[in-house]
Amino acid sequence: MTERINHQWRLTSRPVGSLTEANFQWAEVPVPALQENQVLVQNQYLSLDPANRGWVREGGSYRAEIPLGAVMEGGGVGTVIESQHPNFQAGDLVQGMFGWQEYAVLTGRELTKLPNNPNLPPTAYLGLFGHIGLTAYFGLLDITDPKPGETLVVSAAAGAVGSLVGQIGKIKGCHVVGIAGSEEKCRWIKEELGFDDVINYKTEKVSAGLRRTCPKGIDIYFENVGGETLDAVLAMINQGARISVCGMISQYNATEPVPGPYNLINILAKRAKMQGFIVTDFMSRAQEAIAALGEWYMTGKLKYRVDVVEGLKNAPAALNKLFEGTNQGKLIIKL
Repeated sequence: MTERINHQWRLTSRPVGSLTEANFQWAEVPVPALQENQVLVQNQYLSLDPANRGWVREGGSYRAEIPLGAVMEGGGVGTVIESQHPNFQAGDLVQGMFGWQEYAVLTGRELTKLPNNPNLPPTAYLGLFGHIGLTAYFGLLDITDPKPGETLVVSAAAGAVGSLVGQIGKIKGCHVVGIAGSEEKCRWIKEELGFDDVINYKTEKVSAGLRRTCPKGIDIYFENVGGETLDAVLAMINQGARISVCGMISQYNATEPVPGPYNLINILAKRAKMQGFIVTDFMSRAQEAIAALGEWYMTGKLKYRVDVVEGLKNAPAALNKLFEGTNQGKLIIKL
């Protein structure tokens, strides 16, 4: 049998500012033979996420840093090619942390077998039913407990998580305002996804946009951005407001300390709650979220979009679409 060659990106240096191709080395190595209970997966779709930037930072983030010389980590959806595990067979569609590489050798406990549903493309397990959907579901519903009639503001609202959060907010009866960075994105989340109002932060100051779109103040804020956007929201929160902190993407590539919010005192004055979370906190309840997301999707209440970039070699450059705000929906590499 011809020896399989694995193409992969290895992390070789810690980035200063944006992550670039110079922080990686393109490697070609033989695929090792399988041991007992191991599975060989061919990676079809690689998930690119803002969290990837935190994983390579010295000291890590909510998890340990990726060691220099190691394959860059990332989740994906792929097909089993060979198996020495009784629960997996060649042809199975699986999900796991495959990394930035063409092939991955993993143990059975590191894989999730996906259903063979002809009505769902493989990308749905990254754009809706994977960590993105679970992040939106638990980050909004568990952290903020939205009530009908409340005003929900979502930053990075045309992104993978934010676009789902706004739609779930509408399902729960909220008045939903999305903040995005282009007229095209604003049209998409308002006209197709059903957001009540939008703010284009490239053409209008966020503080002015919030006064225009949130005349009754802000009850819930889903935080993806940080910085000036968070400060503008804090100035308008109502008593008992809840803020779910999913990410602060405006700060990930900062090379100097970022000033804290000037309006943080309103957390005290308004008796508000601000809570961070990581989706892995909720994995024991994943099926609850998947069932709800599936029902909403099948009944037309929930839509998702994927932004697919062709080719593993483009992964380092494509990741920065997240920080430049040029992606729409879930950013994915098609291998």
